[in-house]
Amino acid sequence: MTPLYIIPARGGSKGIPHKNIKPLGGRPLIAYAIDGARGAGADDRHIILSTDDPAIAETARSLGLPVPYMRPAALATDTAGSREVILDAMDWADSQGIAYDCVVLLQPTSPFRTPGDILGAIAAYTPGADMVVSVCESTSNPYYNLFETDAEGYLNISKGDGFITRRQDAPRVWEYNGAVYVINPQSIRTMAMGAFRRRIPYVMPAERSVDLDTPADWLIAETMLAANQSQRQMF
Repeated sequence: MTPLYIIPARGGSKGIPHKNIKPLGGRPLIAYAIDGARGAGADDRHIILSTDDPAIAETARSLGLPVPYMRPAALATDTAGSREVILDAMDWADSQGIAYDCVVLLQPTSPFRTPGDILGAIAAYTPGADMVVSVCESTSNPYYNLFETDAEGYLNISKGDGFITRRQDAPRVWEYNGAVYVINPQSIRTMAMGAFRRRIPYVMPAERSVDLDTPADWLIAETMLAANQSQRQMF
């Protein structure tokens, strides 16, 4: 299996300004995604940083990653979809004669994802699947504590009969954690990712599923890194 790794990192982040190069634990955030791809065995030719921002590109270069491709401005807006970003990077790779069997999307906002997680998701991938996607168990459950309003405005349980009184008795449900997507190239060329029907879950624990979207998320990540560093120093 020869993956093409795509790291999407546009410059216009609003929730956390300049988050893709903001230092986390003393390192720019994109360093964690680059390290993850390299740790999973990727050579730099098969790692595409998709950015429109010269500062992000230069930060990646300072980490030793060549950045010969720049994302078109039209794909760097708030409304640009992930599929279009991935397809443009794939088209560029194809134009350069870079061969690959699957596409691995690594969002920079998942700094606690490990090379082992990436390799585990790749191992779960088969050409018959549309995608392997990393998930964690959801703390909200439509059989237990998620509700919808009916036509009269009353709350009703989203799924089931509403008689489940213990969370552990409810069916397990999963949510995307944003860490790893292993995508069938033919599938993404054929349809939108939301139309994928053959999706295989790769389960990750909550402590590696932190997704940095808000300043509060960043504070949690900094606290976790500090705690991990303290534990290492103790031993």
